[in-house]
Amino acid sequence: MTSLVQSEAADGTVQLATVRERHLKAPIVLSAATVLLALLFLLVPRSGTSTFRLNDPSSPFALPDVALPTGPTSWVVIVILALLSGLAFLRAWSYRKPSIWLVIAFSVLAVFGFLVWAGAGGLVPVSSLLFGAVSLSVPLVFGALGGVIGERAGVVNVAIEGQLLLGAFSAALLSSVTGSPFIGLLGAMVGGVLVAAVLAAFAIKYLVEQVIVGVVLNVLVSGLTGFLYGALLAPNEAALNTPVRFSRIEIPLLSDIPIIGPVLFNQTFIVYLMFITVAIVAWGLYRTKWGLRVRAVGEHPQAADTVGIKVNATRFWNVLLAGAIAGIGGAYFTLVSVPQFGKDMTAGLGFIALAAVIFGRWDPIRATLAALLFGFATNLQNLLSILKTPIPGEFMLMLPYVVTLLAVAGFAGQIRGPAASGRPYIKS
Repeated sequence: MTSLVQSEAADGTVQLATVRERHLKAPIVLSAATVLLALLFLLVPRSGTSTFRLNDPSSPFALPDVALPTGPTSWVVIVILALLSGLAFLRAWSYRKPSIWLVIAFSVLAVFGFLVWAGAGGLVPVSSLLFGAVSLSVPLVFGALGGVIGERAGVVNVAIEGQLLLGAFSAALLSSVTGSPFIGLLGAMVGGVLVAAVLAAFAIKYLVEQVIVGVVLNVLVSGLTGFLYGALLAPNEAALNTPVRFSRIEIPLLSDIPIIGPVLFNQTFIVYLMFITVAIVAWGLYRTKWGLRVRAVGEHPQAADTVGIKVNATRFWNVLLAGAIAGIGGAYFTLVSVPQFGKDMTAGLGFIALAAVIFGRWDPIRATLAALLFGFATNLQNLLSILKTPIPGEFMLMLPYVVTLLAVAGFAGQIRGPAASGRPYIKS
């Protein structure tokens, strides 16, 4: 990375000098992760055989289980990780950024090495692990997409948590009353839009600090849904809190593909909708007039105004769109995951989705990958409990949040969001 530094010469003239910077953050994080993993293998050695089941044995295209010696395989992985860390340092020393593929390869190998250690004497179901990761990532992906659209339009969407929670409540109520999960899904979108409308009104029209409005909305929705749950849903559970849920839709042949078949092609309607929504948002944000206008009002609203774009109107409607998308994520809790609404059932996942937006650099695809990473960490916590690894249960409960902190602090680097995000626009 290069930057310009302004200096004044002895004769009074201003000179610009180019300063080259070394990108040492990622190599340091990779090295620290390698050392921590090596210490884990050294202090808590495990022996035996780690068996990886790649897919269901009853599948017509079933692959045989892969058995690996735990100790030797773990240390081979450590050696490879050390080499990759050294390569990252070499690239940084020569003023080059670490390749994204190097970081991905390191991450995959580190997770593989950890699973080899954790699975000593046990069975690691790879396909089930990935299936659970995708399922747990659904509300995070929808929430992250809502956050990306909101911030690209210039409004910081801290109210993702409230949008998810009211979406889950509305979906449970309407699906229970009508007996249709699709009506419940529409209700979840309306719930997300209601929260987003309040955020947009206060942030855009009344110029209130956006982060404060978002936090207050989260608390408000938590209290409101908690009150309605206790006063309305709990006493009438059979009629108002027994939503009809989406069932899985298996795509013939594709669902039998080893490893990825069940993960991608044996899912519910909301998961397939997630795939489509990610593709549409990613395409629309960079390839359509709508996306150009959204990015314009989020980066340089004055310039957008001069070419005839109604900045505040564009922001308002896109915040509502972001709320509708986040509301779909809330529907997943009650229409797929849990058979009824529970008080504060989103459990702070809206803030994890906001972290995915930052880690993903306000890009739909990257934010989706970040959300999948956090979902994988959550499901890994469940697998570690089943494998009875010698790790304290309290740490396993912390694992998704530790991964979130490491991802944002360690790999996000010096990133810059949309220039006008969080700044109200007052037409002069």
